[in-house]
Amino acid sequence: MKQRKLGQGLTVSSLGLGCMGMSEFYGPGDEAESTATLHRALDLGVTFLDTADMYGPFINEKLVGEAIAGRRDDVVLATKFGIERGADGARLGVNGRPDYVRKACDASLERLGVDHIDLYYQHRVDPSVPVEDTWGALAELVAAGKVRHLGISEAAPDVVRRAHAVHPITAGQYEYSLFTRDPEDEILATFRELGIGLVAYSPLGRGFLTGVITSADQFGAGDFRAANPRFQGENFATNRALVTEVEELADAKGVTPAQLALAWVLAQGEDVVPIPGTKRRTYLEQNVAALDIALTQDELAALEKAAPRDAVAGERYPEGSLPRIKS
Repeated sequence: MKQRKLGQGLTVSSLGLGCMGMSEFYGPGDEAESTATLHRALDLGVTFLDTADMYGPFINEKLVGEAIAGRRDDVVLATKFGIERGADGARLGVNGRPDYVRKACDASLERLGVDHIDLYYQHRVDPSVPVEDTWGALAELVAAGKVRHLGISEAAPDVVRRAHAVHPITAGQYEYSLFTRDPEDEILATFRELGIGLVAYSPLGRGFLTGVITSADQFGAGDFRAANPRFQGENFATNRALVTEVEELADAKGVTPAQLALAWVLAQGEDVVPIPGTKRRTYLEQNVAALDIALTQDELAALEKAAPRDAVAGERYPEGSLPRIKS
């Protein structure tokens, strides 16, 4: 497995595995297949695993922890705090208070069954708490040995700078794909100036770029995409037409649309690490094969033409959910 470096000397597999969908948001889970997928990932060298306390909620960390038991030293384990949920699944808001940070970390360690977290992200920035206060608590967790590296997600550049001044940031997790180019505005330049790696979540456009989604009506119960603006009405038709263009390029290269989309993300820099999510071994293996795909400048230009920046229709999240914090 090829490796890439994020910030602060953290080396990870060039492709990670997003574990969220194994427990929530993408329809019913299959614990046995999810566990088998995690084991297969480690066997293939995909050792950068991404979870969060709010996935499930809580049960995704337990699933991951149980799957890596006995193989902890093989894994770069990333989890997150900050989107607070109740045991019943209720969303309680964004919480960045220092006392909550400490409590959330201890709870994650217990659920994961580990003595440290390799990369601990602030999942969303709490606008009611100075980021310096949150990161002061995070720095204490590093000093205590409970956390090795710190990350941030969906924060604006000025907030990144303020947090980084308190304790160096190793990685920022942002949505980045052919369908979502927001990090290219300012975040990538800020990260490269500060020596921070970019971890790209939803690099397949929440499944759109796989080519498998052909109808806005195909989502089952428990699949959050049914209410996502990009999968609605005219937005769906516009975006599906873009996928068709990507499919044609993939066919010409003899790869799947998902593999081509992942290869595009991987081509954006050695400091960019995509973490496509899947709960099935078949898709995991297909994703890993993208690491062997080299794109020429002509192919990159063709992809840019097929799916131009800002061509995607619809917001990333439904109104009132958790958009990017602007300041």
